[in-house]
Amino acid sequence: MNTAPFSADQLRESVVAVPPLARNASLAICEQENSKIIRFLEAGGIRSLLYGGNAVLYHSRLSEYASLLQTLAEAASKETVVVPSIGPAFGLAMDQVNILRDHDFPTAMFLPARDVVDQTGIAIGVRQLAEALGKPLVLYLKFDRWLNPDLIKSLEADGVISWLKYAVVRDDPAQDDYLRQVLDVFPAERIVSGIGEQPAIVHLRDFGVCGFTSGCVCVAPEQSMQMMHAIHAGNFELAESLRQWFCPLEDLRNEIHPIKVLHRAVEISGIARTGPITPLLSDVLPQDASRIEAALEKMRSTI
Repeated sequence: MNTAPFSADQLRESVVAVPPLARNASLAICEQENSKIIRFLEAGGIRSLLYGGNAVLYHSRLSEYASLLQTLAEAASKETVVVPSIGPAFGLAMDQVNILRDHDFPTAMFLPARDVVDQTGIAIGVRQLAEALGKPLVLYLKFDRWLNPDLIKSLEADGVISWLKYAVVRDDPAQDDYLRQVLDVFPAERIVSGIGEQPAIVHLRDFGVCGFTSGCVCVAPEQSMQMMHAIHAGNFELAESLRQWFCPLEDLRNEIHPIKVLHRAVEISGIARTGPITPLLSDVLPQDASRIEAALEKMRSTI
């Protein structure tokens, strides 16, 4: 994998793929199947991988963390940046940082939580985790006002933020005062839209953030990369047509569950056997698996 220090150019050069994590029947991490997912993404032009929510790292075991890091580091090509996640509990994250220090990942993302936290405590935790790792962290803004802009500004001044994943869902992504306030205190070239293809045009064109993360890229990397390049080139008509092309699968993710649908879609697509999903989540129902298959077929038929 690419172990070079973070560069903001990475966020413009590749969609940041957020893949599921393949496991076998006993829930052990499957090196072979995860390698298949990574090779498929790399063949489609992806050079940035982020393992977080779609990989269900919220519920991963500390005892498997070292083997997870080893699997990802060995599977990725030397051009591909890999970002694992830590947390969301502070104690777990500190133990994971102790393991991360033995590896060469350029950064890690701190998974956000809403329970038993407060804003000042979050900022203290992020600062202490980054200091313990010896590297700045990716800050994941998933909930509205989860961290006040003044605290983000303070963390940025202290050099503990690598980049921001902004993923607050809005009915209208163009109406987002929180994102505008975040942009007042943090450079746009180090912020990515974190909700897939659907709000990406608005976030990049109207707010000026530099790139986007995606789950659906895991079934169609070439189309997602084409959409990102079209936005950067100002070809918004092409970008919009590609955004709509992803809608059959994204609509099911919104309706059923974004993580569960993507986990099964990667397997139905024949990319890799993702296996069972980690509890405290459960697999999609059989009738929903059929709907996922139909959505994927509709997408394939209109390429």
